[in-house]
Amino acid sequence: MTEQEILSRLAKIVEEFTGIPASRVTGEANIAEDLQISSLSMVEIIVAAEDEFQITVPDAALKDLGTFEDVVSYIYRARRQAAGRSGQDDSAAEVAAT
Repeated sequence: MTEQEILSRLAKIVEEFTGIPASRVTGEANIAEDLQISSLSMVEIIVAAEDEFQITVPDAALKDLGTFEDVVSYIYRARRQAAGRSGQDDSAAEVAAT
């Protein structure tokens, strides 16, 4: 799964939880300042993303996720690490996740 695909799926999650159009969710968008997403909504988005991408985001990592580019990069790395631990490449992990 590419970072662009992750961003697209993440944008749909954001739209579902906040009503913000997916088209406004860009990598550069600051979560709190540009899109005015509350910390509570962000937690809901992260929980949904954990389910969607089959990853875990520790609470301590949330403070480092200021833009959606940060979130996408985190998800991408977490999926790659999970694929490495399971002995699968990313495409095999993607098939297993669906």
